[in-house]
Amino acid sequence: MDEGMKNMSKILLKIDGKDVEAREGMTILEAAQSAGIDIPTLCHHEKLEPYGACRLCNVEVEMRGGTKLVAACLYPVEQQLTVRTRSEKVDRIRKMILQLLLAHAPNSRELQRLGNEYGADKDRFEKESSFCINCGLCVRYCAEVKKLNAVGFVSRGATREISFVPEIAARECDQCKECFPLCPTEALQAAYVLAEALASFSPSFGLESKA
Repeated sequence: MDEGMKNMSKILLKIDGKDVEAREGMTILEAAQSAGIDIPTLCHHEKLEPYGACRLCNVEVEMRGGTKLVAACLYPVEQQLTVRTRSEKVDRIRKMILQLLLAHAPNSRELQRLGNEYGADKDRFEKESSFCINCGLCVRYCAEVKKLNAVGFVSRGATREISFVPEIAARECDQCKECFPLCPTEALQAAYVLAEALASFSPSFGLESKA
């Protein structure tokens, strides 16, 4: 590759006042991480395709005199892009998102940590404890990395949650469990969902049969 081609593949942008050099095709989140700049996210994983579910990674970008909010995990870097990962608007949105998520998973240590950072009130909204915040990490990891599709989403809207497919989970999940530590609302709760699904499929398969 000649020097001209190399220069074309380099993207220069500014994140929180810091000059950052990125590669063409990178997202703002990847560029920030490469420069040691933290942007919170609950649904991103380096092995998975960008998803943009939690929107906690929203940042403010400035181009051609205007500003807008974008999901850092989805938005590609551009030449001379200016990014602010913290601003009054960004922090206000993250606070609201965290308050909504804490209504579903009030005991999540990760959500509590982020909630404290952004001043979120965990009691702002009526509790709808379900543990699942629809980040999709377990569903996507099982489908994209493991190619097993042992877990998926059920229902829609406010009642949407994840559920293991008993027929597949009974064969595959006991020896895998790689999705458990990905869950931002505690692996123990994810393990409970799995055990419940397996028990409904086969009473002889589960914790009691191994006691």
